[in-house]
This record gives sequence, structure tokens and C-alpha cells, in this order.
Amino acid sequence: MTLSTTEMVIRLAVAVILGGLIGLNRKRKDKPAGLRTMALVSLGSATFTIIGIESVIQLVSVQNDPSGVVSMVRLDTSRIIAGIVGGIGFLGAGAIIQSRGRIQGMTTASGIWVTATIGVSVGLGLYVLALATTFLAFIVLAFQHRLFKSEEETDET
Repeated sequence: MTLSTTEMVIRLAVAVILGGLIGLNRKRKDKPAGLRTMALVSLGSATFTIIGIESVIQLVSVQNDPSGVVSMVRLDTSRIIAGIVGGIGFLGAGAIIQSRGRIQGMTTASGIWVTATIGVSVGLGLYVLALATTFLAFIVLAFQHRLFKSEEETDET
């Protein structure tokens, strides 16, 4: 059974909203990856995940193909998710800067990574997981200085 157009649009909208909430916190702190970046990361991750789901559904619907061509094709949603993780790793690496022995951008890179997981969760229809992840990430980002006080912890990026 394929996802309805309405369900796809709802999933994409939820991904943008939840990713945007993470980005809103970053924007308020004037960090490089803000509202638009996080919303787009979440949207893209959800879109790729939906594409993976739909690809598997379409493949299964033609499994009875007597030519045997379909049996040579292997589609797996987890491979698409793995591709998302690799791409997000590349994007996150671009957010990390080392200057004068100090590393900056780790929180931004981590935020990008978590935002991608939110998009994948929404793309899979795991709304409770996506909401819980968004809530917890927002708490960590909004209250990081109160929650994680440490003399060595100076990461504000």
C-alpha cells in the first residue's frame, strides 16, 4: 500500500516544522546553521526516506513479474538512510572549524546530525520518536550551559 499524497505532504510539513524548531534555537544564538539549514536538512532527510519507502512498495507491487528482472533489483530503505547519514556527516564536517588549537562547530554539526534523524523518523511515520527527539534536542541546545556546566566545556557553537 503506497502512501497517500496527503500523508507524504503531512510528513514533509512535520519534518520542516520540527527541523525548524531546532534551527530556531541556533538562529537565536546567531550560529551558522540556523532555521533554514535545519528545516532543509530535516525536509531532505524525510524526502529521501519517503522515496525509499515508496521504492520498496513499488518493487513489491511488481514482484510477480515473470521476466525475472525484478528479482535482480534490490531495494532497501536502510541503504537510503545510510546514504543520508553519510551525506549529513559531510555537511556536519563542513561546520567544524579548527582555529588556534580550538575546535568550533561541534554543537552545530551535532545539531545537523540530530535534525537529519528527525527527518528520517518523520519520513518513516515515527512521529512520537521525531517529537521526542526534537523536544530533547531543543532542551539540550536551549539549556546546555545550565545542564552541562564544566570548566572544560566551552563549546558554544
